[in-house]
Amino acid sequence: MPEKNQIFKTEITDLTAEGNGVCRADGMAVFVPGTAIGDIAEIKIVKVLKSYAFGIVEKVIVPSPDRTENACAVYKKCGGCIFRHITYEAECRTKNKLVHDAFERIGGLSPEYESFLSADYTEHYRNKAQYPIASIDGKAVCGFYAPRSHRLVPVTDCALQPEIFRKILETVLSYINEKKLPVYDECKNTGIMRHIYIRRGAHSGEIMVCLVVRKDISRQFSAICRILTEMFSDIKSIVMNINPDKTNVILGDKCVTLWGSDTISDTMCGNKVNISPLSFYQVNTLQAEKLYAKALEYASPMANETIADLYCGAGTIGLSMAHKATKIIGVEIVQQAVENAIENAALNNIPNAEFYCGDAGEVFSNLRKKGCSPDIIMVDPPRKGCSIQTIDIISKAAPRKIIMISCNPATAARDAKLLADKGFYVNKVCGVDLFPRTGHVECVVLLTRQKS
Repeated sequence: MPEKNQIFKTEITDLTAEGNGVCRADGMAVFVPGTAIGDIAEIKIVKVLKSYAFGIVEKVIVPSPDRTENACAVYKKCGGCIFRHITYEAECRTKNKLVHDAFERIGGLSPEYESFLSADYTEHYRNKAQYPIASIDGKAVCGFYAPRSHRLVPVTDCALQPEIFRKILETVLSYINEKKLPVYDECKNTGIMRHIYIRRGAHSGEIMVCLVVRKDISRQFSAICRILTEMFSDIKSIVMNINPDKTNVILGDKCVTLWGSDTISDTMCGNKVNISPLSFYQVNTLQAEKLYAKALEYASPMANETIADLYCGAGTIGLSMAHKATKIIGVEIVQQAVENAIENAALNNIPNAEFYCGDAGEVFSNLRKKGCSPDIIMVDPPRKGCSIQTIDIISKAAPRKIIMISCNPATAARDAKLLADKGFYVNKVCGVDLFPRTGHVECVVLLTRQKS
């Protein structure tokens, strides 16, 4: 057993999804942040648990060929870009291995793995950013929370966000400080200004600025609306979102449009889409189009088939397939997203799509009772994966194919295993990098119903 403060020389042999290098000390796994596969280093043990330990680098003796320099001054503090210290090629190898390991170790599955879909751009790719606001030394600042804490790391110039976001942030912060608008204190549930939330259409360039507040102060925002729209011609919508609750959930249920449109528009897979503050919309548009193209390839619907799109968001996945199928049925729990999906179908003259609001499992169960029998089911659940109820209902619907899109390979592997136990064969898996430099990775899974 290694002991705390013990220093030893070792080689890093693996990387975890959290960006920690893996080595061994006296046979025990030791996790070391900021290291790369192939590093030979002196490691100091800082914490020992029952079956593993944590360490820090005392000295890199021989650096890994995967190591690279980076220009971000705060990435070690904010914890967002956990792979910024290694090359993008090494990052993709690591993420591809994470997908494989999830399906083999968690799911006990052996699907065909297709080539990992890497990103064409690793900087400035995000179309959405949500910045918490805090008061530091009496001044309003925004940034990101340090890992496993609510300690704000001030930053406006994030390398993953478009450059224009920095300029908008600095303008809004200047206004908050000039007008002395009280900043929200999450411990006391006092103050007003909670978050600055920005969305931008990757193809259209249209921008929405959403100011998240604890209570309605719309009168005090008239001047900032004028300032922003005079400075940034791409801003098409300024919205106030009211979240009065003591919670770490960013957005409340009520949105008030202060200036311009309620939504902004963009193009996804050739379809024009309207996006509201509460709509789910993939944050990396160009990579999402690759992801949806792979999902369409796996689905390969025939002209007479019906596709059920569960957890459909603003309908972007289903609508991208509507020209190939007889009917698209979308289910989503967020009412505003469903309204956007209906608008998006009308906007693109897609008459064969219908959308329902509610829990995916419950709504689809009711649709099944009314005779809905889809040939293909698409699921794109949140990180926690599908509920047991949803898995059960999907399996009883007995579709010809199931296409699963997931932002969490671990829960995707778990759900794929559950479906495999209910008579579906896990054919193919493809990893897709929607979030370069971060620890997140998506995957697309093809399952087919086995014949009785």
